Amino acid sequence: MRTTVGIIGAGPAGLLLARLLHNAGIDSVVLESRDRAYVEQRQRAGILEQGTVDVLRAAGAGGRMDREGLRHDGIELRFARERHRVDFPALTGGSSVMVYAQTEVCKDLIALQLEEGSPLLFGAEALAVEGAESERPRVRFRHEGREDVLECDYVVGCDGFWGVARRAIPAEHSRVFERTYPFGWLGILADVPPSHDELVYARHDRGFALLSMRSPVVSRLYLQVPEGTDAGSWADEEIWDELGRRLETADGWSLERGTITSKSVTPMRSHVHEPMRHGRLFLAGDAAHIVPPTGAKGLNLAVGDVVTFARALVHLEETGSAERLDAYSETCLRRVWQAERFSYDMTTLLHRAPDATPFEDRVQLARLRRIATSRAAETDLAEGYTGFPLD
Repeated sequence: MRTTVGIIGAGPAGLLLARLLHNAGIDSVVLESRDRAYVEQRQRAGILEQGTVDVLRAAGAGGRMDREGLRHDGIELRFARERHRVDFPALTGGSSVMVYAQTEVCKDLIALQLEEGSPLLFGAEALAVEGAESERPRVRFRHEGREDVLECDYVVGCDGFWGVARRAIPAEHSRVFERTYPFGWLGILADVPPSHDELVYARHDRGFALLSMRSPVVSRLYLQVPEGTDAGSWADEEIWDELGRRLETADGWSLERGTITSKSVTPMRSHVHEPMRHGRLFLAGDAAHIVPPTGAKGLNLAVGDVVTFARALVHLEETGSAERLDAYSETCLRRVWQAERFSYDMTTLLHRAPDATPFEDRVQLARLRRIATSRAAETDLAEGYTGFPLD
């Protein structure tokens, strides 16, 4: 097989890249190791930044999002049983976010790709990236029981942390930056309407809690738990009781309970691989960086990566200049590190470390009250949450 851009991974990054390239008249092939049902069902992020929303609309993939997604103009911070709303449009010049699950983004992009785009191969396991430093890199893959080779001008690895793309970069050319947190998130999906019309981020002496949603009738909620916690060790009523304690307010607000349909534990860590390019191999999304979910940045960073690559390749096609492609890693990493900084700030602002001292508790509360009383501090949070520029 032969194509211009070989894309490994049919998550939102790989699928969106294929769509952007198709719209620009550049051919690609997407290789996805899982089947279509798996890709359309795996639960991941659910918050789309303003820039991500704009990109999906411009790519022709925003119709159902605009019909079914939930626009949010703010979040609520809770601490010491107090409530403070952060008004995004008022602080950012009109930006907001959209609650629209990654599963739905993938469904929309898959439908477009199969109807209009270049080949999308499910059950195609990438085995290795070869010749990344040559002008004709190759992806060896297995599909329908036999091995094949995809020859490309460029390879973009959107295959996540455990994929083959990053492993194709020699260790002597790599630098890795990591931080692991001593806690995780116990997440649940529940068949109950959300108890608040916007996301609620709660700092409590017993740990962090988050009230989120997937739709007007499905709630998504999280509890900070010790690292290594087994989701099955928490009974349903125990989860609801703990959420009620951590989200409690002084004004009588109450948490609605419902049937819990799934439980899982998400580890909390940060990871950045530098550079994000080696020869004609480019990394995007989780293949290059991971952020703790507190800042809602993972999917949005992946979108920023593939938009940067697509614009750079179009610039090369139109002008003959590879300047933007050559700057891909540096350009992406500027945004990545701002997102890492923001996610770190949100995580340390709202989670209580296992060995936290009374001094550190007071500093956390002081940081939260600073946001609640300073427009400058509140604006910094709002700008970070709604998204850093894609340029």
